[in-house]
Amino acid sequence: MLVLLIIFMVAAPMLQRGVEVNLPVASRSQEIASERLFVSVPASFRRDQRVFIGEDAVRLDVLTERVRQLMVNRTDRQVFLRGDGAVTLQELLDVMDRLKGAGVEKVGIVNKLPGEK
Repeated sequence: MLVLLIIFMVAAPMLQRGVEVNLPVASRSQEIASERLFVSVPASFRRDQRVFIGEDAVRLDVLTERVRQLMVNRTDRQVFLRGDGAVTLQELLDVMDRLKGAGVEKVGIVNKLPGEK
């Protein structure tokens, strides 16, 4: 639990709009300064096994290949993971495992500040 607490305190809030997810709230967070690759896990993930890379819906079984294709020309192999509050930790870890399998070096979990919409 301490590791998760540290991850949530260090992770940056999501500033761009995309798929609506109910993000967990952290009291301290820094803004994201540049364009990053965001993977969103909506509440419907349990039903249809789909995540969103930016605005594009992707099935979980092809997520590894799609992310691998996106990482080919990138020097920073970072992905920011946004999970709806209704998504379980196990489901987020399943997506994280797929991202690591695609060659992602760092996976950040995005949260929002209290009072942020």
